[in-house]
Amino acid sequence: MIQLQRYCEDYLHYLTLEKNAAKNTISSYRIDITRYLEYLAHSRVKNLNEVTEQHASKFVRTLHELGLSPSSITRTISAIKGFHRFLLGDGVTQKDPTGLVEAPHLARKLPQVLSREQVELILLQPVETQKDKRALWLRNRTILEVLYATGIRVSELVGLRQADILPAEGIIRVFGKGSKERIVPIGRSALHWLDRYRHEVRPFLLRKGRTDDRLFLNFRGGPMTRMSIWTLVHTYARKAGLEREVHPHTFRHSFATHLLEGGADLRAVQEMLGHSDISTTQIYTHVDREYIKEVHRTFHPRG
Repeated sequence: MIQLQRYCEDYLHYLTLEKNAAKNTISSYRIDITRYLEYLAHSRVKNLNEVTEQHASKFVRTLHELGLSPSSITRTISAIKGFHRFLLGDGVTQKDPTGLVEAPHLARKLPQVLSREQVELILLQPVETQKDKRALWLRNRTILEVLYATGIRVSELVGLRQADILPAEGIIRVFGKGSKERIVPIGRSALHWLDRYRHEVRPFLLRKGRTDDRLFLNFRGGPMTRMSIWTLVHTYARKAGLEREVHPHTFRHSFATHLLEGGADLRAVQEMLGHSDISTTQIYTHVDREYIKEVHRTFHPRG
């Protein structure tokens, strides 16, 4: 098992250095491949050349029996397929036993989307109070504005730095999955709140001696976390009277859907979202169709 695990680490090292894979991907793949190698060791496989299609297929069936979700099984299959391709390309093995292993069919769920009115209601929730000595309400309003104006992921938001905001050009620079850089337009409203936050609040949050250029800071002067943003969004959605679950990604879904409802080009939305495959973006066209059908049901005399 120790020797097999060494190949796993070699593969993960390759993904990190050559493919620039995200830390979360590496962490998930380590769990997936370790589980796979434990299964092989339990099946008395001592050499990776001994792995057969039957081993791989039976492993996948075992995942089903364990009750793993289709998305988790799909990710695991992707991990072990990539692992075996790496071994084959590196000359460790002479065959890929996972060629015929298929991922379970995933029913594609339509993302939860807010209406324009609901977004506006949430944006209005951060307000000034006497207890809020550091004007965190203004920071929070800015965060909500940026999420909706750009559709960026929460991980991208917490990673934003001062230098990534280019107000004269009306754009921000975003580093997405795999540290891929993209340019995203940002509207006048979000720029207005960003300007206020950067001049009125951020200097007072920044600790003396800190050199971190992160844009959004917590009350201690350190960078905000994904969980703190999630809590912030959840809190203001509740204050707005929304009973449904609202999280940062809901703003991303709403951003894309509202653009398409307004007639935006699918390719342009794909570029702004940072999707490498347009099929990922196309799910929002289904949401758009649902919106159109709802309009028909509401306003047509025989809807």
